Amino acid sequence: MNKRHFLKSISLLGLGSPFVGKASIQSILAQSKNTSPELLAVDETYWKEIRSHYKLKTDYINLENGYYNILPQEILEGYIQHIRDVNFQGAYYMRTVQFDNKKNMCEKVAELLGCTTEELILTRNTTESLDMIISGFPWKQGDEAVFAAQDYGSMIEMFKQVALRHGITNKIISVPHHPKSDEEIVDIYREAITPNTRLLMISHMINITGQILPVQKICDMAHSLGVEVMVDGAHAVAQIQFNIQDLHCDYYGASLHKWLSVPLGVGILYIKKEKINKIWPLLAEGASIETISRLNHLGTHPVHTDLAIKNAIDFYQKLGPANKEARLRYLQQYWTSKVRGVHKIDIYTPADSTRACAIANVGIQGISPKDLADTLLKKHKIYTVAIDGAAVHGCRITPNIYTLTEELDKLIIALKSIAA
Repeated sequence: MNKRHFLKSISLLGLGSPFVGKASIQSILAQSKNTSPELLAVDETYWKEIRSHYKLKTDYINLENGYYNILPQEILEGYIQHIRDVNFQGAYYMRTVQFDNKKNMCEKVAELLGCTTEELILTRNTTESLDMIISGFPWKQGDEAVFAAQDYGSMIEMFKQVALRHGITNKIISVPHHPKSDEEIVDIYREAITPNTRLLMISHMINITGQILPVQKICDMAHSLGVEVMVDGAHAVAQIQFNIQDLHCDYYGASLHKWLSVPLGVGILYIKKEKINKIWPLLAEGASIETISRLNHLGTHPVHTDLAIKNAIDFYQKLGPANKEARLRYLQQYWTSKVRGVHKIDIYTPADSTRACAIANVGIQGISPKDLADTLLKKHKIYTVAIDGAAVHGCRITPNIYTLTEELDKLIIALKSIAA
């Protein structure tokens, strides 16, 4: 091959691969070692470098990262290799090393969350995890469950099914969008509890508004009244830092395909050790009633997805949990602070930076959430999701670490234009 043809080949290769010539993720992350999370959060140059390791559509600005987080290329390529490896080994993999690998991945998640593997299993998502608790709880006729109108619909539907099946009563409270204190929220749950209350469901982070609830305080209050607490942590894992044992909850479910950026199909269920034997499994498994593994029969499923947990945790830890949380909180505060108080614009997320992180919700008076979402997408090329219910009437806005402030500036201009 002559020099001209060689250079042409290299040029074409570069056009076909958007990551050729980019700094390695390790060299980028090395820049953050001597910088505080707060200073790093506002460094657009740094986050543009991080963004370069994602492959993103240019048709619109994606501000709906709460449903599913797009994988950075490092995790995506690792995931694809896992698919190849499992496919190469076939039934041998499924009948032999699958189980040890799943155990290893569970250990990594347990270490990340601050609990033991005796109290944790890998599931498919938050809904499966928490519906297992709701349906498997030892209900008796006349028992009560307490949860909020703002909780996730799939779990609310399971509570309705349990009410029909076992004759329990569901008591539904409403969480204020702008609480004055933790105690205000705790008192709302306390007032709903009666001697018949058996289980409280709360959100670690309310999915439609992003509000972070004072989980430990609610759990301590409920336990003082003899009530167990189940926490929906779908959006909390790898968005905010926490230790699951510090929450004092009895049950905790989450989806790892959200903020930890594991590929679709992996969730977790934590059960306090002494509570394990009281929950009946959703699918039968021949294990001791004393071990959490009896709740973990998944059948034949995409086991290669489990293997990607290591890739995702490695990326998250290299990025730095504090760095990620600070950036996400900064992005939310960046845009909400510029539209909060503007005529006709309603923000359903607390202004206090400690009460929310990446997620926030905005509505415009006189415009339905669906019409607002349609206008943002069709006219302004901004993708969001409409939320219309549970005292929330707006669009959920969820940036990710690859979101730039210049993109949020377009959102701000769009919202003010539509409101005017």
